[in-house]
Amino acid sequence: MHPSLIKAKIFATLALLILTFSFTLPMIAFHGTLNKIDAGKADEISSFSKTIWNLYNQGRYKSVTTLKEAHNNLEKMIESASEIGVASLPIWAVSLEAPNYPKEAFPQGIPVYFHFDGYSGEVHEMNTINHYVGMDPMWVGGHFERAIGIYALLFLSLGIILFIAYDKKYLNYIMLIPAALPLIFIADYSYWLYWFGHNLHDWGAFKIKPFMPTVFGDGKIAQFTTHSYPTIGFYMLVAVSLLSILAFFAKQKAFKEMEAEK
Repeated sequence: MHPSLIKAKIFATLALLILTFSFTLPMIAFHGTLNKIDAGKADEISSFSKTIWNLYNQGRYKSVTTLKEAHNNLEKMIESASEIGVASLPIWAVSLEAPNYPKEAFPQGIPVYFHFDGYSGEVHEMNTINHYVGMDPMWVGGHFERAIGIYALLFLSLGIILFIAYDKKYLNYIMLIPAALPLIFIADYSYWLYWFGHNLHDWGAFKIKPFMPTVFGDGKIAQFTTHSYPTIGFYMLVAVSLLSILAFFAKQKAFKEMEAEK
């Protein structure tokens, strides 16, 4: 086998493993769990879903109101009616510094995290602030993305497997999709923020003009200071992207050299 084909398969395999363990596996394992909790059907949650959530939430942010003994334990989180996020790695972190919130409790502001399949962090607190300025609650946005996210990643994983298994020119272009994942996320996230900032309601404590929330860096919403930065999941997407690009060009090189030898 051509050396570049071997390299391409190695790069693609690494990309697939990162994608699987960062997003696909926890998304599949936790799929529908939050709906069961909301419906009062916690007894229907599988032990596998609980194990995955407990594992992936090690070291994650927990609300200051969450009992310490409930940290990283889904059963106790449910029993204590704590705010529960999804299991997959968070991709983007946003926080708001609110004048009325104590710095001791929220030194970096009120944090929320964006995932492929939902949100985590102080979502309830963030929705309170959204209501205050006339914005929709977080759950209003990203319905379509959250609904198709798990299926999109499964199809993408299948595409990468086909790329690894078969040396066909047309399959090579599949790797351009995972290569573009960071840009796809930022584009969708930016549109999501734009929609929220341009669909304001009269229920707010005061009216503000339509605006574009800060996508990256520090900004302002009314009297709140915002912080918006990538977090661990985004860096995993960047790793997947770089490996996918390397796999793509390695196979392109192999095809060209193999054709030249004929």
